[in-house]
Amino acid sequence: MPMQYRRLGASGLKVSELSLGSWITYHTQVDVTAAKEMLAAAMDAGVNFFDNAEVYARGQSEVVMGEAIKALKWPRVNYVVSTKFFWGLEREGNTVNRMDTLNRKYLRQAIDGSLKRMQLDFIDLVFCHRSDPNTPLEETVWAMSDMITRGKALYWGTSEWNAADIRTAWEIADKHHLHKPVMEQPQYNLFHRKRVEQEYAPLYDDIGLGLTTWSPLASGLLTGKYRKGIPEGSRGALESMSWLAKGLTDEAKNAAVDQLEGIAAEIGASVGQMAIAWILKNPRVSTVITGASNLGQLRANLLAVDVVPRLTPEIVARIDAIALPLAQ
Repeated sequence: MPMQYRRLGASGLKVSELSLGSWITYHTQVDVTAAKEMLAAAMDAGVNFFDNAEVYARGQSEVVMGEAIKALKWPRVNYVVSTKFFWGLEREGNTVNRMDTLNRKYLRQAIDGSLKRMQLDFIDLVFCHRSDPNTPLEETVWAMSDMITRGKALYWGTSEWNAADIRTAWEIADKHHLHKPVMEQPQYNLFHRKRVEQEYAPLYDDIGLGLTTWSPLASGLLTGKYRKGIPEGSRGALESMSWLAKGLTDEAKNAAVDQLEGIAAEIGASVGQMAIAWILKNPRVSTVITGASNLGQLRANLLAVDVVPRLTPEIVARIDAIALPLAQ
């Protein structure tokens, strides 16, 4: 199946229904050579959106992606890139203006740092990576709007914000004729769905919120690789990801994956491909951010677009009967 393109919320921008992210993998598992190979393969398959964040590998993920894109020599009009701000990088010796913030000073400097690391003149999508209860929301909205006005970003949005704060940010921007937030980046998968399906529900029609969802495979749980524990070399085995271990080895969820594999086999797919295709069935999702540490994983994930037509209402009902009771 050819890649489909969806509008990013109420904006005029179209992004590929599947996109490629760099969290965990870039710099730690994927160097510039590997990144270049995977970016090229993704683009050949129709992917036009590539997700990043300032904090990934302490800025080095942006460096790797920037170098790879530069080497590929793509026309700038052909691709969309993102980054996210909140945690910051300059911590050593910084005892007063610590990061974990969305204040004007931090955001003004953060965008310049990302542009330098990614070797770009502007970044298409910029997200507030978490909400900041210690900075007035109006200050953050003005700073993000200014970022767009100055030509350093094209669209801004949020990641893992609650619905009330997203709505308030939109209303502040609307009141002052500022650039409004147009997208949210939440976790969304078979086991993590209530925020997308319930909490955000009024925002889709009210303000035209678009979604760039992450963790479609629940950090790998929905691949089935964690049914017998945490295998060596997996994401769950990384010291920096030790906080994932409890969820990845959850007995009830791994038992559910066993059941889901049976359904996946019936429709000629892996359980991971079926899980990604299930997200694509949600018309509120603008793009599903996938991750890969090698070309084989990337190609397997991209095949999820072929699985979407096989998810009949009856198949979806069977999937939900297994996964929904365990969902958050």
